[in-house]
Amino acid sequence: MIKAYIKAIEYYLPQKTLTNEELVQEFPEWGVDKIMEKVGINKRHIAAENETAADLAVLAAKKLFALSSSNKENIDFVLFCTQSPDFFLPTSACIIQDRLELSINTGTIDFNQGCSGFVYGLSLAKGLIAANIAKNVLLLTAETYTKKLHVQDKGNRSLFGDAAAAILVATDGFAEIGEFCLGSDGSGAEHLIIKTGAARYPEKTNQMVFDADNNPVSSDFISMKGSEIFTFTLKHIPPLVKSILEKNGIAQEAVDLYIYHQANKYILDFLRKKSKIEESKFYVYLSEVGNTVSSTIPIAMYEALKDGSLQKGMKTMLVGFGVGLSWAGCMLKMV
Repeated sequence: MIKAYIKAIEYYLPQKTLTNEELVQEFPEWGVDKIMEKVGINKRHIAAENETAADLAVLAAKKLFALSSSNKENIDFVLFCTQSPDFFLPTSACIIQDRLELSINTGTIDFNQGCSGFVYGLSLAKGLIAANIAKNVLLLTAETYTKKLHVQDKGNRSLFGDAAAAILVATDGFAEIGEFCLGSDGSGAEHLIIKTGAARYPEKTNQMVFDADNNPVSSDFISMKGSEIFTFTLKHIPPLVKSILEKNGIAQEAVDLYIYHQANKYILDFLRKKSKIEESKFYVYLSEVGNTVSSTIPIAMYEALKDGSLQKGMKTMLVGFGVGLSWAGCMLKMV
């Protein structure tokens, strides 16, 4: 079987930021230190009013082509992971192909997947390469969740930031992609959802109530039941880690670095301890970008490569989880 590798990674952050100090000005009942202690985030990047997820993805891809050895003439497939498409139709990946001036022989697909989306995307890219359908897959992840948050939703506004990542998956590279474990549980769909605006409930309700923490709850904006999401991660992620180890035939102590979806500090700390992972082997890059949904893992990978935490010869586990509900994990072997 043809092997698949990650060959290059870049990411793009919008220029505008939202700091804890600015959040506290809006919500004086919070303190800067309290926000940092609870979620581990100092600031988030916010897409401009006329800036879409596709715009961010294009800029991330242009960085990839400019700053790495990636040659856009070789791209033969584009996978775009987003829950913030420009239009219901056409697919944003088609528009991205044109904006990047890629060959018209390039295959293009959007897939709607959130916090587990990067790992799902790697599985799709590996499948395309293994089946000899493509040789150079441009995997793009981008979200503008901040556009879908109610202005009074201090909980989610403290978490989410906008970003995009561009990853080249090819028949050669610095990280060989191993075996995957994937899963989903749609019975928990309503734990993280925007109910209105699509086919099931096309019309906005323009209704809002406040929960016990005084956060707004509306069908027209992102609604997240934090306690239910936390319970979901505790139930499924530790067994997922074990399954990834078993499927890849590797012992836990042989893993050199773990890179999880960067949800928030509280969840990451709890999951690390639950799976008895050494803190030195558990990479976190969250404070300056926030939870960027499908881009958290590639951003963390880029930074781990940059600061030397991720090096040649290391075995690395990637773990994604969230909206859907869904989860996904795989092993990488740095070569």
